[in-house]
Amino acid sequence: MPFPRASQALSRFTILDLTRVRSGPTCVRELADWGANVIKIETPKRLEKGETLGGPRQAPDFQNLHRNKRSMTLDLKSPQGRATLLRMAEKADVVVENFRPDVKHRLGIDYEVLRKVNKRIILASISGFGQDGPYRERPGVDQIAQGMGGLMSITGLPGQGPVRVGIPIADLCAGLFCALGILTALHEREVSGEGQWITTSLLQAQIFMLDFQAARWLQAHEVAKQAGNNHPTSIPTGVFKTKDGYINIASAGHVMWDRLCNAIGAPEFITREDFKTGAARLKNREAVNAAIEAITVNKTSAEWIDLLNVAGVPSGPINTIDQVFADEQVKHLGIAQNGTRPDGTEETFVGQPFTLSRTPSKIAATPPELGQHTDGVLKEFGFADNEIAELHKANAL
Repeated sequence: MPFPRASQALSRFTILDLTRVRSGPTCVRELADWGANVIKIETPKRLEKGETLGGPRQAPDFQNLHRNKRSMTLDLKSPQGRATLLRMAEKADVVVENFRPDVKHRLGIDYEVLRKVNKRIILASISGFGQDGPYRERPGVDQIAQGMGGLMSITGLPGQGPVRVGIPIADLCAGLFCALGILTALHEREVSGEGQWITTSLLQAQIFMLDFQAARWLQAHEVAKQAGNNHPTSIPTGVFKTKDGYINIASAGHVMWDRLCNAIGAPEFITREDFKTGAARLKNREAVNAAIEAITVNKTSAEWIDLLNVAGVPSGPINTIDQVFADEQVKHLGIAQNGTRPDGTEETFVGQPFTLSRTPSKIAATPPELGQHTDGVLKEFGFADNEIAELHKANAL
C-alpha cells in the first residue's frame, strides 16, 4: 500500500531527514506537510542513548513534529550504514541535518561527498551559530540563541531583567528559514540543474527576527529596551484592564488615535496638549495608558472588543491556549487538524498556517514508530531482499 501524501504540492521531491530535537524537524515538517516523500533516518534502538529533548516518542511534542513522515533506522557510523545513505542520496533531492558542524564531516556525508554521488543534491544544514567562525563548535540551543540574539534583552517588563519568550522561537524560525532555503534552491535547480549547500543557524534566525528592533540600532543607533506589554514605538499599544480581565488595544497614528478617543467616549484626549502628537504620547506613555485604563475598567472585555473593532480600532482578548482553540475564528480557519492512527484512533495536530487552493495540506499519516518503514523504503531505493538481509545481519539498520 503506497504511503499517503499530505499534499501533491511537493510530491515529486524526496527528502532524507537526518534531523533531531526541534529546528531540523520543524524544517522537514514543512516539506512533509506539503507532500514531499520524507524518509526520517533514525539511530537504531540498540544505539539510542535515552530520551531526547521533547520527551518520548508518544509525547505531544514529538508527535506534532513528525507527522507525514516515514521512519527507517540506519547506523551512520558503520561503513554499511554510510554506504546505504550515499546510495539513497543518489536518488534523493534533499538531505537535511542539524548536527554540530563537524559531525557530517566525521561521518563522511558532507556536501562535497554528497555532490559526488548526485550533483543535483541539496544539503540543508542548521547549526547553533554557523558552519564556521569562532563559535562553530559551541553547543547551540534555543535559549542561548534568544540571549545572544538580543531577544531576551527586550522581552519582559522594564527593569525586570532578561526574559525568554514562551516558545522556542530561534529553533522554530531557523527551521522555517531552512525550509524556505530548500524551496529556493529547488526552484533555482530547475534552471542550473545543480544542487547546493544551504546553511542557517539559530543565531542568524534570531537576529533576523529582531526585525525593526535590529534596524533601530543599525540605522539610528537606538538600543531597544524592555517595554513589557507596550509596543516600543507605537503609543498607545498594549494591555489594558477591563471590568473582568484584560484586553489588547493597538492604536497607531493620528487617525487610529482619534478613533480610539471617540470610541471610549473621551474626545477631549484628541486636543489634550500632552496627548496631542505621537511624540507627546510616547513621552507621556504612562499618563496616556492610565487615562485609557481609567475608562476601560468600566466595561467587560467582550464589550470593549466589540465596541472598538466596530470603531475600526484593533482590539482583542488575551487567550490561554485552550481558549485559542475554542475561538470561533480559529475553528473556522481549521488549523487544528485530526489524523487517524493505524489503530483507528484520532489525534489532533497543529496544521499549516497557510493554504493552497488546489493542493491543500492535511495530516495524511500520524508519526511513525521507530524504523517502521525501513525495509519498504530500502526496496523503493532499489535494494534487493538479500542486500537488506545483509544490512540487518551487519547491524547497520
